[in-house]
Amino acid sequence: MPQSTKIIKNRIKSVEGTKQITKAMELVATSKLRRAKENMERIKPYFESLRELAEEIMENSTDFSSPFCKQNSEKSACHIIIAGDRGLAGGYNANLFRSLNIKDGDFILPVGKKVIEYFSKRDVNILTKDYALAANVRSSDCMQIAHLLAKEYKEGKFGKVDISYTKFVNVLTFVPETEGLLPFAPNKEREKKAGVLTVYESGAESVFNHLIPQYISGIIYGAVTSSVASELSSRRNAMQSANKNADEMIADLTLKYNRSRQSAITQEITEIVAGSEN
Repeated sequence: MPQSTKIIKNRIKSVEGTKQITKAMELVATSKLRRAKENMERIKPYFESLRELAEEIMENSTDFSSPFCKQNSEKSACHIIIAGDRGLAGGYNANLFRSLNIKDGDFILPVGKKVIEYFSKRDVNILTKDYALAANVRSSDCMQIAHLLAKEYKEGKFGKVDISYTKFVNVLTFVPETEGLLPFAPNKEREKKAGVLTVYESGAESVFNHLIPQYISGIIYGAVTSSVASELSSRRNAMQSANKNADEMIADLTLKYNRSRQSAITQEITEIVAGSEN
């Protein structure tokens, strides 16, 4: 059997081995994606209700003033950035990094292994590296982050706080998104509800200031779950594409193998016939 035929046969085995790995990764991503989507949908109403409550306190209170509503454009910004923990997820991480707008002197709070690796090579102020795995971030971790940011913002370290993550739309669509967290501002498109004026025993401002860390925590946790679902979906799609390419390569190599083998057999028959005539 000619050497070229052996080489083709070895390449087919190599591609088949790679396909087994990518197929397994696709199945794992699909299984985890289902749970991530359920988790995302479950916690979404929570932080939406927190924001609505905060907006109602602002709208229904007279002489309202809170340090969380004041912006200082002269101060540096703090960016919470949520990226992936691993590669092999298509353009998931790269698309998010391209969407960022970070200026000199700004602070970042990275969530995820890839974002820590990305900014460790750049001259930026990293607030903490405690949240290296986005998939392991829990609601308690988000509460710790929220209290840290609220404290620093209240003390005037930051002029604003925003969060950048990948918004999960569906299994085929997920887009980089940046949302402002602080200073807190009501949604302009929100319809005001007519109702009874609520009187808070400790004062509207006190309740609002206590609510803000809860609100920030809910937004962060929602962004984390959305990012995790987006990463899994992107990896699933990338592995599906890899499997399709592997099938095409195997089909092409098999055709070449058969042609090479047929050519070798034809050559052997020709040599046998030529030898018998001599």
